[in-house]
Amino acid sequence: MKKFFLLLAAFTLSTALFAQDKKMKPDTYHMGKMKMKMQDCVMMENGKMMMMKDGQTMDMDKDMTMKNGTMVMTDGTVKMKNGKTMKLKDGQCVYTSGKMSSMKMGKMKNSKM
Repeated sequence: MKKFFLLLAAFTLSTALFAQDKKMKPDTYHMGKMKMKMQDCVMMENGKMMMMKDGQTMDMDKDMTMKNGTMVMTDGTVKMKNGKTMKLKDGQCVYTSGKMSSMKMGKMKNSKM
């Protein structure tokens, strides 16, 4: 009987250890049941330009040129390669690829630039 309880305790302990989730990397987050990788981007947040790099958010301290030639200034001005200029609003972001996106009601909306 003792062997049975020892075996049951060992099985329960090993099952509990294997059932634990792996720690999430700082550059991933869960959106519902979907796990998404956070991408490097610059965004307007509460009227201030922020930069996200490797999952870390910091103030945007210098103008940036994205891979497609789009320029983003520290005041939130975005100048596309074709010369079109716009100003980012709160919740809008520009990825390092130059693709623009905005967060509305917890959902990501993509737009072409």
